[in-house]
Amino acid sequence: MHCKREARKEARRQSIIAVAERSFLEHGYSATSMSSIAAELGGSKGTLWGYFPSKEALFEAVLDGMIGRFAQAMGEALIFGGGTAATLRRFAIVYMEKITSPPALALHRLIVAEVDRFPQLGRIFYERGPKRTRARLAEYMEGEMTEGRLRRADPAIAAAQFLSLCLSRCYYERLWGLENLSDRPSVTPEIEAAVDCFMRAYGPEGCKEG
Repeated sequence: MHCKREARKEARRQSIIAVAERSFLEHGYSATSMSSIAAELGGSKGTLWGYFPSKEALFEAVLDGMIGRFAQAMGEALIFGGGTAATLRRFAIVYMEKITSPPALALHRLIVAEVDRFPQLGRIFYERGPKRTRARLAEYMEGEMTEGRLRRADPAIAAAQFLSLCLSRCYYERLWGLENLSDRPSVTPEIEAAVDCFMRAYGPEGCKEG
């Protein structure tokens, strides 16, 4: 009985998060209220507060859910075998697919639009998103450096530089709505260029790895 009750409670919590995610991404942080979320759920605001004591706590849960899905995909991209360049290429493809998805772009725009009024949103987003992604990639690169497959350098800087190489024209054009969603050019050429540039800088002898 206890397990069933906990399962129902968790299912209700996930329903709240799903509704809140949609509302935050469609209307923004400031325009979304606990009352409007409760109304859409068909319950009372008191019940909603029983799960989340504040709108900020609910937003954190939304971020955790979105970024958790993102982090799982990123981690899987770094696990499978292959050479360093092949692994980075696979990681970059997944990374670009995720950060240029409509929900990810909407979240980025939301943070940029609201951060001056709600500075905590920037901190929450950074700590749970970009910082974790960079740390996971740096961990992988440190292992490659230890094995001699990348030259020894600061893995955190190397990870940051590789991510910056990935965030090229396609990403920014999509972020600012300059591309037709039904006619997007492939990001593959830019990913190939990013991996090539990185391996020339960080390969064992500063050379490209195949």
